[in-house]
Amino acid sequence: MSHPYLSVVIPAYNEAQRIDATLAAAHKYLLRQRYRWELLVVLDGSTDDTLAHVRRFAAGRPGVGWIERKENRGKGYSIREGLLAAAGDVRLFMDADNSTSLDHFDRMRPLFDDGCDLVFCSRDPKDAAGARRAVPQSVLRSTAGRAGNLFIQALLLPGIWDTQCGFKAFTRRAALALCPACDMDRWSFDVEVLALAKRQNFKLGIAPADWVDDARTHVRPRHFLDMLRETAQIRGRLWRGHYDARLAAAQKLAEADGSSLLPSREKVA
Repeated sequence: MSHPYLSVVIPAYNEAQRIDATLAAAHKYLLRQRYRWELLVVLDGSTDDTLAHVRRFAAGRPGVGWIERKENRGKGYSIREGLLAAAGDVRLFMDADNSTSLDHFDRMRPLFDDGCDLVFCSRDPKDAAGARRAVPQSVLRSTAGRAGNLFIQALLLPGIWDTQCGFKAFTRRAALALCPACDMDRWSFDVEVLALAKRQNFKLGIAPADWVDDARTHVRPRHFLDMLRETAQIRGRLWRGHYDARLAAAQKLAEADGSSLLPSREKVA
Protein backbone atom coordinates (compact mmCIF):
# COMPACT_ATOMS: atom_id res chain seq x y z
CA MET A 1 0.00 0.00 0.00
CA SER A 2 1.30 3.47 -0.85
CA HIS A 3 2.25 5.83 1.93
CA PRO A 4 0.09 8.86 2.84
CA TYR A 5 0.32 12.18 1.08
CA LEU A 6 -0.17 14.12 4.36
CA SER A 7 0.85 13.29 7.91
CA VAL A 8 -0.49 15.57 10.65
CA VAL A 9 1.47 15.56 13.91
CA ILE A 10 0.04 17.05 17.11
CA PRO A 11 2.39 17.30 20.11
CA ALA A 12 0.40 17.08 23.34
CA TYR A 13 1.29 17.67 26.97
CA ASN A 14 -1.57 17.68 29.49
CA GLU A 15 -4.14 18.49 26.82
CA ALA A 16 -7.12 16.51 28.17
CA GLN A 17 -9.31 19.62 28.11
CA ARG A 18 -8.56 20.56 24.51
CA ILE A 19 -7.46 17.53 22.52
CA ASP A 20 -10.94 16.14 21.76
CA ALA A 21 -12.10 19.26 19.94
CA THR A 22 -8.82 19.58 18.05
CA LEU A 23 -8.84 15.95 16.93
CA ALA A 24 -12.48 16.19 15.86
CA ALA A 25 -11.84 19.30 13.78
CA ALA A 26 -8.68 17.89 12.19
CA HIS A 27 -10.33 14.55 11.44
CA LYS A 28 -13.36 16.26 9.87
CA TYR A 29 -11.04 18.17 7.55
CA LEU A 30 -9.05 15.07 6.60
CA LEU A 31 -12.15 13.02 5.80
CA ARG A 32 -13.01 15.53 3.08
CA GLN A 33 -9.70 15.04 1.28
CA ARG A 34 -9.17 12.67 -1.64
CA TYR A 35 -5.55 11.89 -0.75
CA ARG A 36 -4.36 9.38 1.87
CA TRP A 37 -3.51 10.85 5.25
CA GLU A 38 -2.60 9.98 8.84
CA LEU A 39 -3.18 11.82 12.12
CA LEU A 40 -0.58 11.21 14.81
CA VAL A 41 -0.59 12.53 18.40
CA VAL A 42 2.73 12.57 20.26
CA LEU A 43 2.13 12.36 24.01
CA ASP A 44 4.92 14.25 25.76
CA GLY A 45 4.87 12.65 29.21
CA SER A 46 1.40 13.91 30.10
CA THR A 47 0.35 13.52 33.73
CA ASP A 48 -3.37 13.97 33.07
CA ASP A 49 -5.65 11.67 31.06
CA THR A 50 -4.72 12.97 27.60
CA LEU A 51 -3.86 9.42 26.52
CA ALA A 52 -7.32 8.14 27.46
CA HIS A 53 -8.93 10.88 25.36
CA VAL A 54 -6.71 10.07 22.38
CA ARG A 55 -7.40 6.34 22.67
CA ARG A 56 -11.15 6.90 22.74
CA PHE A 57 -10.99 9.15 19.70
CA ALA A 58 -8.75 6.78 17.72
CA ALA A 59 -10.97 3.74 18.35
CA GLY A 60 -12.62 2.77 15.08
CA ARG A 61 -11.00 5.59 13.12
CA PRO A 62 -8.38 4.24 10.70
CA GLY A 63 -5.40 6.52 10.21
CA VAL A 64 -5.54 8.02 13.71
CA GLY A 65 -2.80 6.96 16.10
CA TRP A 66 -0.39 8.05 18.78
CA ILE A 67 3.09 7.77 20.21
CA GLU A 68 3.20 7.52 24.00
CA ARG A 69 6.25 8.63 25.96
CA LYS A 70 6.34 8.65 29.76
CA GLU A 71 9.02 11.33 30.02
CA ASN A 72 8.37 15.00 29.28
CA ARG A 73 10.99 16.10 26.76
CA GLY A 74 9.42 19.24 25.33
CA LYS A 75 7.40 20.41 22.38
CA GLY A 76 10.34 20.54 19.99
CA TYR A 77 11.43 17.01 20.82
CA SER A 78 7.87 15.76 20.37
CA ILE A 79 7.52 17.46 17.00
CA ARG A 80 10.75 15.89 15.75
CA GLU A 81 9.70 12.51 17.05
CA GLY A 82 6.38 12.76 15.24
CA LEU A 83 7.78 14.08 11.98
CA LEU A 84 10.35 11.28 11.85
CA ALA A 85 7.79 8.60 12.74
CA ALA A 86 5.35 9.88 10.13
CA ALA A 87 5.11 8.34 6.67
CA GLY A 88 3.66 11.17 4.58
CA ASP A 89 5.11 12.91 1.55
CA VAL A 90 4.21 16.11 3.43
CA ARG A 91 4.56 16.16 7.24
CA LEU A 92 2.80 18.92 9.14
CA PHE A 93 2.69 19.79 12.81
CA MET A 94 0.00 21.84 14.50
CA ASP A 95 -0.78 22.95 18.04
CA ALA A 96 -3.05 20.91 20.27
CA ASP A 97 -5.22 23.97 20.95
CA ASN A 98 -6.18 24.27 17.25
CA SER A 99 -5.23 27.95 17.26
CA THR A 100 -4.32 27.50 13.58
CA SER A 101 -6.88 25.11 12.15
CA LEU A 102 -5.93 22.33 9.76
CA ASP A 103 -7.80 23.88 6.85
CA HIS A 104 -4.85 26.29 6.62
CA PHE A 105 -3.13 23.48 4.75
CA ASP A 106 -5.23 24.50 1.75
CA ARG A 107 -3.15 27.69 1.68
CA MET A 108 0.08 25.72 1.85
CA ARG A 109 -0.52 23.21 -0.94
CA PRO A 110 0.07 25.66 -3.82
CA LEU A 111 3.42 26.59 -2.27
CA PHE A 112 4.47 22.93 -2.16
CA ASP A 113 3.28 22.58 -5.75
CA ASP A 114 5.57 25.51 -6.54
CA GLY A 115 8.57 23.61 -5.20
CA CYS A 116 8.81 24.72 -1.56
CA ASP A 117 10.48 22.32 0.88
CA LEU A 118 9.14 23.87 4.08
CA VAL A 119 6.01 26.00 4.38
CA PHE A 120 4.93 27.74 7.56
CA CYS A 121 2.06 29.92 8.62
CA SER A 122 2.61 33.43 9.92
CA ARG A 123 0.34 35.62 12.00
CA ASP A 124 2.05 38.76 10.74
CA PRO A 125 0.84 40.45 7.53
CA LYS A 126 4.41 41.59 6.84
CA ASP A 127 5.17 37.93 6.13
CA ALA A 128 1.97 37.07 4.27
CA ALA A 129 -0.89 39.30 3.18
CA GLY A 130 -4.11 38.44 4.99
CA ALA A 131 -2.45 37.10 8.14
CA ARG A 132 -4.21 38.14 11.32
CA ARG A 133 -4.74 37.42 14.97
CA ALA A 134 -8.45 36.93 15.47
CA VAL A 135 -8.07 37.47 19.22
CA PRO A 136 -5.50 40.20 20.00
CA GLN A 137 -2.88 39.37 22.61
CA SER A 138 -2.31 41.49 25.70
CA VAL A 139 -0.05 44.53 25.36
CA LEU A 140 2.61 42.78 27.46
CA ARG A 141 2.63 39.58 25.37
CA SER A 142 2.50 41.53 22.12
CA THR A 143 5.39 43.81 23.12
CA ALA A 144 7.50 40.90 24.37
CA GLY A 145 6.78 38.93 21.21
CA ARG A 146 7.79 41.81 18.96
CA ALA A 147 11.02 42.40 20.89
CA GLY A 148 11.84 38.70 20.76
CA ASN A 149 11.21 38.55 17.04
CA LEU A 150 13.54 41.49 16.37
CA PHE A 151 16.22 39.67 18.36
CA ILE A 152 15.65 36.51 16.31
CA GLN A 153 15.80 38.48 13.07
CA ALA A 154 19.03 40.19 14.10
CA LEU A 155 20.77 36.93 14.95
CA LEU A 156 19.29 34.31 12.63
CA LEU A 157 16.27 34.96 10.46
CA PRO A 158 16.15 38.46 8.95
CA GLY A 159 12.89 39.27 7.22
CA ILE A 160 10.77 36.65 9.01
CA TRP A 161 8.34 38.40 11.34
CA ASP A 162 6.73 35.36 12.93
CA THR A 163 8.79 32.25 13.60
CA GLN A 164 6.60 30.88 16.40
CA CYS A 165 3.25 30.10 14.81
CA GLY A 166 2.75 26.41 15.55
CA PHE A 167 1.77 25.34 12.05
CA LYS A 168 4.62 24.22 9.80
CA ALA A 169 4.85 21.58 7.09
CA PHE A 170 7.82 19.82 5.52
CA THR A 171 8.38 17.63 2.52
CA ARG A 172 9.54 14.16 3.49
CA ARG A 173 13.08 15.00 2.38
CA ALA A 174 13.17 18.24 4.37
CA ALA A 175 11.86 16.57 7.54
CA LEU A 176 14.44 13.78 7.34
CA ALA A 177 17.27 16.15 6.46
CA LEU A 178 16.57 18.70 9.21
CA CYS A 179 15.01 17.08 12.26
CA PRO A 180 17.91 14.74 13.18
CA ALA A 181 20.28 17.73 13.19
CA CYS A 182 18.22 19.81 15.64
CA ASP A 183 19.12 20.17 19.31
CA MET A 184 16.39 22.35 20.78
CA ASP A 185 13.77 20.31 22.58
CA ARG A 186 11.37 23.04 23.63
CA TRP A 187 10.06 26.39 22.36
CA SER A 188 13.04 27.43 20.24
CA PHE A 189 12.76 24.42 17.93
CA ASP A 190 10.88 26.56 15.39
CA VAL A 191 13.73 29.07 15.25
CA GLU A 192 16.35 26.34 14.98
CA VAL A 193 14.67 24.35 12.21
CA LEU A 194 14.03 27.49 10.13
CA ALA A 195 17.64 28.60 10.59
CA LEU A 196 18.92 25.19 9.51
CA ALA A 197 16.54 25.13 6.54
CA LYS A 198 18.01 28.44 5.37
CA ARG A 199 21.51 27.13 6.05
CA GLN A 200 20.76 24.17 3.74
CA ASN A 201 19.17 26.38 1.08
CA PHE A 202 15.77 24.76 1.33
CA LYS A 203 13.04 26.72 -0.37
CA LEU A 204 10.73 28.31 2.22
CA GLY A 205 7.14 29.42 1.74
CA ILE A 206 4.88 31.43 4.03
CA ALA A 207 1.09 31.21 4.20
CA PRO A 208 -1.16 33.63 6.11
CA ALA A 209 -2.62 32.41 9.40
CA ASP A 210 -6.02 33.31 10.77
CA TRP A 211 -4.89 32.65 14.33
CA VAL A 212 -7.24 32.27 17.30
CA ASP A 213 -5.41 32.58 20.62
CA ASP A 214 -6.33 30.26 23.49
CA ALA A 215 -6.00 31.82 26.93
CA ARG A 216 -5.10 28.39 28.36
CA THR A 217 -1.66 28.50 26.74
CA HIS A 218 1.23 26.54 28.27
CA VAL A 219 3.65 29.35 27.36
CA ARG A 220 5.05 31.20 30.38
CA PRO A 221 7.32 34.28 30.68
CA ARG A 222 10.32 32.06 31.47
CA HIS A 223 9.83 30.29 28.15
CA PHE A 224 10.28 33.63 26.37
CA LEU A 225 13.60 34.17 28.16
CA ASP A 226 14.66 30.58 27.43
CA MET A 227 13.96 31.13 23.74
CA LEU A 228 16.13 34.26 23.62
CA ARG A 229 18.97 32.42 25.33
CA GLU A 230 18.64 29.45 23.00
CA THR A 231 18.48 31.71 19.94
CA ALA A 232 21.91 33.02 20.93
CA GLN A 233 23.09 29.43 21.40
CA ILE A 234 21.89 28.50 17.90
CA ARG A 235 23.76 31.47 16.43
CA GLY A 236 26.93 30.43 18.24
CA ARG A 237 26.59 26.82 17.13
CA LEU A 238 26.20 27.89 13.51
CA TRP A 239 29.34 30.02 13.76
CA ARG A 240 31.30 27.12 15.28
CA GLY A 241 30.10 24.60 12.68
CA HIS A 242 28.31 22.54 15.33
CA TYR A 243 25.56 21.48 12.92
CA ASP A 244 27.66 20.76 9.84
CA ALA A 245 28.42 17.07 10.34
CA ARG A 246 24.92 16.33 11.62
CA LEU A 247 23.31 18.06 8.65
CA ALA A 248 25.55 16.19 6.23
CA ALA A 249 24.72 12.83 7.83
CA ALA A 250 20.99 13.54 7.90
CA GLN A 251 21.06 14.69 4.29
CA LYS A 252 22.63 11.40 3.19
CA LEU A 253 20.02 9.38 5.06
CA ALA A 254 17.20 11.51 3.66
CA GLU A 255 18.46 10.96 0.13
CA ALA A 256 18.69 7.22 0.76
CA ASP A 257 15.82 5.92 2.86
CA GLY A 258 15.74 7.51 6.31
CA SER A 259 14.28 4.40 7.91
CA SER A 260 17.03 4.28 10.54
CA LEU A 261 15.83 7.65 11.86
CA LEU A 262 12.35 6.51 12.74
CA PRO A 263 11.37 5.97 16.40
CA SER A 264 8.97 3.17 17.24
CA ARG A 265 5.27 3.97 17.11
CA GLU A 266 3.41 2.59 20.08
CA LYS A 267 0.11 2.46 18.24
CA VAL A 268 -1.10 3.59 14.86
CA ALA A 269 -4.55 2.49 13.76
